[in-house]
Amino acid sequence: MSSSSALISAFALVFAITLPTAVHPHPFAPAPAPTSHGTSIDQGIAYLLMLLALVLTYIIHTTDTPLNLS
Repeated sequence: MSSSSALISAFALVFAITLPTAVHPHPFAPAPAPTSHGTSIDQGIAYLLMLLALVLTYIIHTTDTPLNLS
């Protein structure tokens, strides 16, 4: 009889400990704020510089060869 009452007591103890956490679970922590703004700015500057190089290359090459419209 003592082993069955010890088993029931152990089950009741485990149930009493885990029940409040099952009824009221802890909310998840909020996600951290993004910190990669620097790489986005660097990438934007790189795209602008590549566009500037493309425009300058186009201007230089079109002034190098005269247009033959006749």
